[in-house]
Amino acid sequence: MIGIMDVKTGNNSSRVWMGCALALLTPALLSAQVSLATVVDLAQHNSSAVRLAEADHNKAEAALGQSTDVLVPSLQFGSGLPAAPSVGFMGSPPSIFTGSIQSLVFSLPQKQYIISARDGVRAARLNLKSTREQVALEASTAYIELDTVNHEMEVAHQQEDFAARLVEIEQQRAEAGVDSESDLLQARLTAAELHLKRLHLESRAGTLAQQLASLTGLQASAISPDKTSIPEIPEIRASDPRRTTRGIEAAQMLARSKEHMAKADSQFPLLPQISFVAAYSRDTTLLNNANSYYARKLKSDNFSSGFQIQIPLFDLGHRDKVKESAAEALRAKVEAEQAERQNDVAIAELSGSLRELDTVAEIASLKQQIATQQIAAVQTELESGNGVSSASGAPQVSPKAEQLAHIDERQKYAEALDASFDLSKARLNLLCALGHMEDWLRELHGK
Repeated sequence: MIGIMDVKTGNNSSRVWMGCALALLTPALLSAQVSLATVVDLAQHNSSAVRLAEADHNKAEAALGQSTDVLVPSLQFGSGLPAAPSVGFMGSPPSIFTGSIQSLVFSLPQKQYIISARDGVRAARLNLKSTREQVALEASTAYIELDTVNHEMEVAHQQEDFAARLVEIEQQRAEAGVDSESDLLQARLTAAELHLKRLHLESRAGTLAQQLASLTGLQASAISPDKTSIPEIPEIRASDPRRTTRGIEAAQMLARSKEHMAKADSQFPLLPQISFVAAYSRDTTLLNNANSYYARKLKSDNFSSGFQIQIPLFDLGHRDKVKESAAEALRAKVEAEQAERQNDVAIAELSGSLRELDTVAEIASLKQQIATQQIAAVQTELESGNGVSSASGAPQVSPKAEQLAHIDERQKYAEALDASFDLSKARLNLLCALGHMEDWLRELHGK
């Protein structure tokens, strides 16, 4: 199944094939885990952000075609049949049909327009790759978080079981007069808080599943994470080699495109433009008296050709167009510089966060290990105790202490899971900011 999902598609027919495959495989997906690689592939093919970027790329290619096609001769054909016989002077030869050919021969600004369009295509292609990387990052983060939340829900169920046992013990101790009523209420409060925590986790899991469903096109109920499909995220640092991200490259290329457009617009009022024109017409005097107005009879076949030279002398509208394109070029350049600065700031923030999260994850792991040892100590005391105070005078450990220790250990384990996810999320974002997201995707598909 994964092999089918991982097929690379780049056109509409492939997407249709993918949709048919999903329809056939939906029953199987409802009862099987979906790997992270499959989720990322589906997200990159079905995400609305990717489809919008593909539409922009297609538009840029069409703009490039328009800028180059003016050099290719265009053929036009027209025909007109009179509804009734013509009488009197018509001002033009009576043609049955006409044909004309026209193409641009010489225009220095057009060269800049073509370069601008090519840079626009490159910018759109880079933006498409950047969007796919961002969608992969979003899908990967949501997938890993969903896997973490699912494990936390298992922990929450275990805590509820321990809390239910704690309430039973406190109920018995309160009835026996060993503990007060407030101890029983506290146990019930602990159970209620753990129940609320589980409900919160279930709500979060549902939100994440719906987010992945929106990205991939799968049903939310069919998305069951497979932890073994998640590769280890490398411990990257801000000092590691940095690459220019696709998004910054796209912004820089778009700025170049705008600069060439502004240059072309500035050249247009200064340089002549030469076009080749050829025309043919088939004339007739069958339903008119055109020969009465000409010194000689009209020929049936008429042909003309020549070069049309346009020299701009005064055009206020185009002068304003030059100002507009220059402003757009400046804006695109500033936006590219701004994107680069924002990426530098993001790298600095993520680098600082990673150092903190590394320590937080270590602390959470140590707390969970300590809590595990405390459970062992409590169980040892319970097994060796005889229901009376120890020789040292310390009170005998009660059965409720064991349940509280289990609850605390599970809580520390859930906190360790949270810390591990936060660390993984920060590493993935730093990978993307440093331009190494493509390496992560290759590792993901090679797993």
